[in-house]
Amino acid sequence: MFNVQLKNMAKVKPFRGLRPPKALVERVESRPYDVLDSEEARAEAGDNEMSLYHIIKPEINFPEGTSEYDPRVYEEAARQFQKFQDNAWLVQDKDEHYYIYAQTMNGKTQYGLVIGAYVDDYMNGVIKKHELTRRDKEEDRMKHVRVNDANMEPVFFAYPDNSVLDTLLERYAATEPEYDFIAPIDGFRHQFWVINDTADIQTVTAEFAKMPALYIADGHHRSAAAALVGAEKARLNPNHRGDEEYNYFMAVAFQASQLTILDYNRVLKDLNGLSSEQFLDAVRQNFIVSDKGTEIYKPQHLHEFSLYLDGHWFSLTAKEGTYDETDPIGVLDVDISSRLILQDILQLGDLRSSQRIDFVGGLRGLGELKRRVDSGEMRAALALYPVSMQQIMDIADSGKIMPPKATWFEPKLRSGLVVHKLS
Repeated sequence: MFNVQLKNMAKVKPFRGLRPPKALVERVESRPYDVLDSEEARAEAGDNEMSLYHIIKPEINFPEGTSEYDPRVYEEAARQFQKFQDNAWLVQDKDEHYYIYAQTMNGKTQYGLVIGAYVDDYMNGVIKKHELTRRDKEEDRMKHVRVNDANMEPVFFAYPDNSVLDTLLERYAATEPEYDFIAPIDGFRHQFWVINDTADIQTVTAEFAKMPALYIADGHHRSAAAALVGAEKARLNPNHRGDEEYNYFMAVAFQASQLTILDYNRVLKDLNGLSSEQFLDAVRQNFIVSDKGTEIYKPQHLHEFSLYLDGHWFSLTAKEGTYDETDPIGVLDVDISSRLILQDILQLGDLRSSQRIDFVGGLRGLGELKRRVDSGEMRAALALYPVSMQQIMDIADSGKIMPPKATWFEPKLRSGLVVHKLS
C-alpha cells in the first residue's frame, strides 16, 4: 500500500471585471493607494473627477488634514464607487474573463494574468506569504473592501514558470491590446488584454490547478484584507455554498522569472556615537572593507554591500562564517547587514519603528543615497544587492518571514484597469 498525501493545489477562477471604457482608461487609472500620501493623491487627481484616487484615496474629497481613517472617508469611497458605475466610468463585463496585464520598464516586459484567487488558498497556505502584516493596516483595507463590496485594487502574485501559460501569453501579446498607455510619473508602458476564448479560459484554470503554491510578491496587507473579508462573508452567510464571488479576490500573477526586484537600501541618521574610523573598524570585524573612492559604487554580487560615508564609497564583503548558506533567512544580505551592522554596531532596535533609519527603494538609484547624506540629513548610507525571486519563494516555502524592508518590486501595478465585485 502506498500512502499518497494529496496536496492542495491553487484554485483560480475568471470573473466579470468592472473596467473603464477604452477611451477613459487614462483618466481613471492611478498609482496604488499605498505608494503616495494624501496630498500627492490630491495633486495627481487635480480636477479630474474620473481619477480612481476619489475611491482609493477618498480623503482627497475632504478638506486638507482630514484623516484617511475617518468613518466619513470610507463612506465617501462607496459613494464615489457608485458614482463611477452610474456614470459608466466603470462598466462590468457581461461574461467572466481572465485578463492579461503587461508592464514594460526599461525595455523589459512582464506579463501577468489577472485572476480570481481563492480565499481558502490564502487561509490554508497555498498562497504563501513572506512578510508580516500589521493588524491596523489590515483593518483599514478590510473596511475599504467591506464598504465597496469589491476589490478595487489587485494584489501582486508570482507563480512558478509554466510553458503552457507562457505560450498563451505570447499569443495574446501578438494581438491588439484593449488598453495601451504610458503612465505619467513612472513613464512605464501598461497594456491589457481580455481573454474571452472559452478554451483559453479553461487552460488558465487547469494550469493553475497544477501549481502547489502561489506567492505574494507585493501587497501583503491587501491580500490579508481581501481574504479576511471573503472568509467573514462566508461565515455570516447562512446559505453559504462555496461558489459565491466573495470566495475569490483579485490578483495579478506573474511568472516568477519575469519579475524585477530592485535593491532596497538604507540611510542612517547617526553612527551610534562612533567616529567614522571607529565605525569602519567595527565593520571590519565581519567584513572585508575596500575604499572605492568618490564615484558611486553599486554592489556587484550577493554578500557585497556599498557604504557611503564622508564622501567616499566603500565595498563591504561579508566574511566566510558570518552567514549560514543553509538558512533561507540567514543567507539574505538584508539579514546579514541587519545583524552585523544595524544591530551589533548601531543598535537600532526594531527597524520598523526606529527613527534613526530610513529606507530608499532602488528605483531612485544610489544617487538618492548620496544626496541625502551629502545634504547633512543623514550620516551614512548602505546599499544592498537585490533579493532574488527564488530567495523569496524559498523563504515562503520554509514558512519563514523575511526581515522588514527587504524587497522592492518595480514597476508597481496601476489601479483602475479592472475591479472585482464581491457580489
